[in-house]
Amino acid sequence: MREGVVMWDPQQYLIYGDQRGRPFRDLVAQVGAVEPREVVDLGCGPGELTAGLAQRWPQAHIVGVDSSPEMIERARQHTGVEFVEADLRTWEPGRPLDVLMSNATLQWVPGHLELLSRLVSFLSPTGWLAFQLPANFDEPSHVELRDLAGTARWSGLLEVTWPAAHPPLAYLAALLDLGLDAEVWESTYYHQLDGPDDVLEWLRGSALRPVLAQLDDTARDEFIEQFRARLHGAYPKGQHGTVLPYRRIFAVARR
Repeated sequence: MREGVVMWDPQQYLIYGDQRGRPFRDLVAQVGAVEPREVVDLGCGPGELTAGLAQRWPQAHIVGVDSSPEMIERARQHTGVEFVEADLRTWEPGRPLDVLMSNATLQWVPGHLELLSRLVSFLSPTGWLAFQLPANFDEPSHVELRDLAGTARWSGLLEVTWPAAHPPLAYLAALLDLGLDAEVWESTYYHQLDGPDDVLEWLRGSALRPVLAQLDDTARDEFIEQFRARLHGAYPKGQHGTVLPYRRIFAVARR
């Protein structure tokens, strides 16, 4: 692990790639751009979903942007799409964008509501902005994680900026204030997993990542076992496996 850097693990993230990809596909389905020329996916991750945009818009120049070198390295295995390692807070496109997307990324960016005006400035006169972000931070998976990290055993070792989302109305108001036509909605996905340990493995690829990055191997194993016990209580295995409710907020807007 590079000191001070919270690394992403593309292989871990893709364990539940199909379930993680459903909201992205639902978001893309609501973008009404016809024959866009410039399409960008901010926070493209390992690139599978971004590469799929070439099937939706085969004539477009498609760019995936991510700040994780591990994710970009994996993404560049896909052909026909340009992938750029950059921080979305400072990245700028070379030309106006017809479609600007961001999938499950903005929750990691403090102050992302104020960032929307900058993103809108990149759009062409008929451009579309579409984003989706988790809003399940009051669910047991995240409540138990924050609670455990705040206990006496761990609070002195961890300094975490937790992911967060605003209420849907805040995104709608922000987009309307920027002069866009906008639609905002929320959906809760009920992911059917095999057992309670699947919830842990899901979180290893996302919310648990910045915690584990700050611990050495021994402490990491101890934290995982304590968190595992909490998740077993919160997500017991039933007759049909373990269900992980996952609320998400969607926004699609155009000039």
